[in-house]
Amino acid sequence: MQRRATSTAFAWAFLPFVVVSVLHVVFLAAGNPLAGPTKLLLMPMLAVPVLVSARRLRPRTTLFLLLAALAFSWLGDGAGAFFPWAPELPLMLLFFGIAHVAYIVLFARHLAIRRMPWWALVYAAWWIAMIMFLGPHTGGLLLGVAVYGLVLGGTAAFSARCHPIVAVGGAFFLASDTILALRLFLPDSLPSWSSPAVMITYTIGQGLIVAGALIALRKRNP
Repeated sequence: MQRRATSTAFAWAFLPFVVVSVLHVVFLAAGNPLAGPTKLLLMPMLAVPVLVSARRLRPRTTLFLLLAALAFSWLGDGAGAFFPWAPELPLMLLFFGIAHVAYIVLFARHLAIRRMPWWALVYAAWWIAMIMFLGPHTGGLLLGVAVYGLVLGGTAAFSARCHPIVAVGGAFFLASDTILALRLFLPDSLPSWSSPAVMITYTIGQGLIVAGALIALRKRNP
């Protein structure tokens, strides 16, 4: 009975994130000014289930890595709002790059349950294709985009070694950044609905990564 109640509380802890995610995507698609504020609520709401599970996360490094990944993702989401005097795109790459490094360390050191599957080579092919396709359009950001792409592809690849929910989350996160990169550097190549698509895949990706990580860690530490 106690285990069932704990599992129910864990599932309900994701509700604020789900609600805010849906609202944000709807506001974004409708061009509503509330899209900005709701975007800044996404990562704090996703931190709720992490904090609910905090006492059961062992080693404690896993709690730090999850919260660090969410905190730097939050800074990346709000780079333009938090630092209006600085160039937004380089800051986004920096903050999300740090978030991805936190995820990679979490996956490789604490969540890996199998060797790297052969199909993860698709992420290496993705990186090569993106550099070849976007490289001529990135200008002075080519090096930063290439490094960020390596980190992003690394996150997806290392997620493939983890719980299946984490692996699917890593793939969605990669899809989100792929669409975003096309919108940033080839703005005329995608339709207007691709903007909500960025956030749909982003929220699904982040949510699944955190849910899968917490499920794996909670099973390991009942």
